[in-house]
Amino acid sequence: MTGRVELIGYIWWPNDVVCAYSYPLSAYDIENMRGDDGKIARREIQDWLDKNAGDFQSVEDFHATIGSAEYGWTNEESESTFLECMYPNED
Repeated sequence: MTGRVELIGYIWWPNDVVCAYSYPLSAYDIENMRGDDGKIARREIQDWLDKNAGDFQSVEDFHATIGSAEYGWTNEESESTFLECMYPNED
């Protein structure tokens, strides 16, 4: 099983800069996300990001796809922010 986590958050330097990143997830990553009950919930993904998204001082929101499960953005504006960071308008 594989997956991907797309996130937005604040990086360490410079402060107050929102950035985006897309983490490909290996089977090993996914196994490390599993809770004590063997399941993956949004909280387990957040815990994994807290330990593995070291370039970010905080993760504000994320969207994840793990196998056939999908965990959507919690804020409807987050996807737009993600897309603007990843694919900036080059005018």
